[in-house]
Amino acid sequence: MSTSNTTRQITIFDTTLRDGEQSPGCSMNLSEKLEVAQALVDLGVDVIEAGFPITSVGDFQAVREIANSVTGSTICGLARCREPDIDRAWEALQGGDDVRIHVFLATSAIHREFKLRMGKEEIIRRAVDGVKRAKSYCDNIEFSPEDAARTEVDFLCQVVEAAIDAGATTVNIPDTVGYATPAHFSSVISSLVNRVPNIDKAVISVHCHNDLGLAVANSLAAVESGAGQIECTVNGLGERAGNCSLEEVVMAMRTRNDYYKVDTRINTPRLVPTSRLVSNITGMLVQRNKAIVGRNAFAHEAGIHQDGMLKESTTYEIMRPQDVGFMRTDLVLGKHSGRAALADRAKALGYHLNDEQLVSVFEAFKSLADKKKDVYDGDIAALIEQQNTTIVDQWKLVTYEIQSTSGNTPTATITLSHGDQETTATKSCGDGPLDALFSAIEEITGKAVVVRDFRVQSATRGKDAQGESIIEAEFNGRMYRGRGVSTDTVEAGTRAFLNVINRIEVGAGESDRNEAI
Repeated sequence: MSTSNTTRQITIFDTTLRDGEQSPGCSMNLSEKLEVAQALVDLGVDVIEAGFPITSVGDFQAVREIANSVTGSTICGLARCREPDIDRAWEALQGGDDVRIHVFLATSAIHREFKLRMGKEEIIRRAVDGVKRAKSYCDNIEFSPEDAARTEVDFLCQVVEAAIDAGATTVNIPDTVGYATPAHFSSVISSLVNRVPNIDKAVISVHCHNDLGLAVANSLAAVESGAGQIECTVNGLGERAGNCSLEEVVMAMRTRNDYYKVDTRINTPRLVPTSRLVSNITGMLVQRNKAIVGRNAFAHEAGIHQDGMLKESTTYEIMRPQDVGFMRTDLVLGKHSGRAALADRAKALGYHLNDEQLVSVFEAFKSLADKKKDVYDGDIAALIEQQNTTIVDQWKLVTYEIQSTSGNTPTATITLSHGDQETTATKSCGDGPLDALFSAIEEITGKAVVVRDFRVQSATRGKDAQGESIIEAEFNGRMYRGRGVSTDTVEAGTRAFLNVINRIEVGAGESDRNEAI
C-alpha cells in the first residue's frame, strides 16, 4: 500500500489500435482507426499506440495518419529491436509533434532458447543497439523485454539497466502470456525499483495479458510497487483472453484513491461512449455483466438491493453511473427532432461527424423515426456505425422478397444494383429465409463466402427496436466483417451480408498478424 499522502499521476498507455486490433475479428480500416484515436484523445489517454508499422502497409499508413492529424496524446509506434523495424516506425511517426518509438525484444529463457536462439549477452547487445537507434530519431523511447514476467529477475535487471543507459525513458514490463499473479508481479516490479541503479531515469510501465483473468489485478499490484504507466485497451481487447481493461483499472484507481493514492488524466464520463464506439467498430460485443461498461453494471434486481438504493444509492453503488458515462435515461430524440439535436447527441455519444456524414445519418434517422416512436442512444449509435464507413458500396440493395413456411424450402428473390445496372436472382434453398437470400446474393455478385459467425442483437429495447446484425465470413483465406441495421431483422442480416461482399470488393479484410508483446 502506498504510504505517501501525495497523489501520483499514472500514465495511461492505450494499445487498442495495436494489441487490441490483434484480437481475431477486430481489424479496423484507416477511417475507423482515426475515429478511435480521436475518441481516445477525448477520453484523456496519455499515449496512443497506433500500430506496428513494419507489419503491413495498412498499419504504416494508420500510424502515419494518426501521428500527422491527431493531437492531444503522445502517438507511439511499435518496433522489434531490428533496424528495418525502427526505421519504418520513425518513417511513420516523423510527421507528428509528440511521438514515441516503442522497441521490444524477448528476454525469457524459453524465448531465448526456442524463438530467438540467442544467449544473454547477445540479447543485451541487441536491446542496447535497438534503443540507441530509436534514440537517434527521437527522445521519447520505450523498451520492453518481452515475456518479462517469466524472465529470471537477475537477468531482467541487467537488461533494464542497459536499456536505460542506452536512452530508454520508459521501461515496460510485459506479462506477455498472462502467467503472473499479483504477488509475483509486485515482487518483479519491486526488484527493479530496488536493484536497478538507474531506474529513477525511466518510468516503469506494465503490460498485462488476461489469460488467468488477472490483468487488472496484476497492473494494480505493479502500481503499488512503483509502476508509473499502465498499458491497457478499451473493453480489455487483445490477443487470446485480452489485455488489462482500461475502464476497469482506471475506475479501480479512481474509486479506491484512498488506498492507491494515484490518479489519471482520464475523463471518466467518456468511458461508456468510448466502449460503445470500439465495440461497434470491432464487432466485439461487451458482455452484459462486464465491470464498469456492461449494461448490467449498474442494474439492481434483487429486492433488498432495490430497497437500499431507493433509500441511499451508496448502499449498493460504489460509483455513480454518470461518472463513467451512463445516462439515467437514454431516450433523447423523436420524429420532430432536428439535425442540430442529432449532431449534439452524436457528439455526446463519442462520434465526430463531418457535414457530409451528418446529412447521411440524419436522413437515416428521419426514416427510422417514421418507423418507431422513440429513438434511443443505441439506435443512434447503430445508425452512425451503419452510415459512417469508408467502404463505398459496389453492390446496393434495391428490394427483396421471401416466401417461407414451416416444413417447406424457403424461396428468396433479391434485386441488387451495381452502378446503373440492376440484377435479380431467385433461389429456393437452405434452411431459412436468410440462407436463401445469402445464396441469391452470392449468385448475383459471383462471390461465394463461408460464414463463420452470425449474430443478431437488439440495438436498444422494446419490440420495435432495431436489429443489429454482425457477420464474419471467410473468402480466399481472409476474414471479413459486415454490419447491417434495420427494424426488420431479415433486412439487417441481408445488409450485413452485402456489407461483407462490398468489403471483399475493396479488399477491406483482416491484415496479417505478427508477433508482439
